[in-house]
Amino acid sequence: MHYDTAAEWQGAAHKRLILFGMSGLGKTVISNMLRDTGAWYHYSIDYRIGTRYLGEAIDDNLKKVAMREPFLREQFLSDSIYIKSNITFDNLAPVSYFLGKPGSEAQGGIPIAEFQRRQSLFEEAERAALMDTSHFITRAQTLYDYPHFVCDTGGSICEWVDPEDANDPILSALSQNALLVWLKGSEAHTEELIRRFDKAPKPMAYQPEFLSAIWAEYLSEKGLTEDQVNPDDFIRYTYARALNHRQPRYEAMAKNWGITLDYEDVKRITGPDDFSALIATALEKRALDKRAAQA
Repeated sequence: MHYDTAAEWQGAAHKRLILFGMSGLGKTVISNMLRDTGAWYHYSIDYRIGTRYLGEAIDDNLKKVAMREPFLREQFLSDSIYIKSNITFDNLAPVSYFLGKPGSEAQGGIPIAEFQRRQSLFEEAERAALMDTSHFITRAQTLYDYPHFVCDTGGSICEWVDPEDANDPILSALSQNALLVWLKGSEAHTEELIRRFDKAPKPMAYQPEFLSAIWAEYLSEKGLTEDQVNPDDFIRYTYARALNHRQPRYEAMAKNWGITLDYEDVKRITGPDDFSALIATALEKRALDKRAAQA
């Protein structure tokens, strides 16, 4: 950890945070709140993925789809039009659209092999974006003169790390430069996320082994072939299982590499000072627990 005690945190001239946890717990909201003070640089992992690492693949996929229409194809080939995704901090949907949903193409899905290929590209991109964090910490301070830094990670960070490995390359790199903070949701909040997802299912990233297992399970349980799968039904089926798969991984990340903030406490904050106080309290609790364990 970058800060061992509440006093170190409160007195730090340069505060550096890496927020992680399930999507929908307020990582981006908190990051925006801190950025709006003018003192915090906001590094969005998903934005970096979409603009730096998957930008070309996203745009090429849009062009590929558009080229199926003869009218648009002719204009593309004559350089009369162009298509480019519009990724912003407030609109990261192009990344989700690129990931897609596996299943029947007639129902808006893509073949599972293509889905797995895109998942692999996303994993590679997210790993690279996470490893870019130290570069942006330096850039934020030396180029833009921001004293503080917050990294807003995607929900899938836990899929690419081993929190039980003291030499995990991603977690080692991140923890050397900043404090990892888990925003932990309650069971009630998890149930609300599931209800929300059920109304509007959207693509997400999966650990390859988990995806292979859940895909085989779904086909067997439903008695379907790949081209019979309703894409939305599959990702609805997968969502709660994915959350259960991720929860212990987040917990181990916080235990071994950072601190935990309960969502119920986070949602009551009214500004940056309140959030900073929560960080200090969590650091103090961790220090007390450590001393108790050594006694």
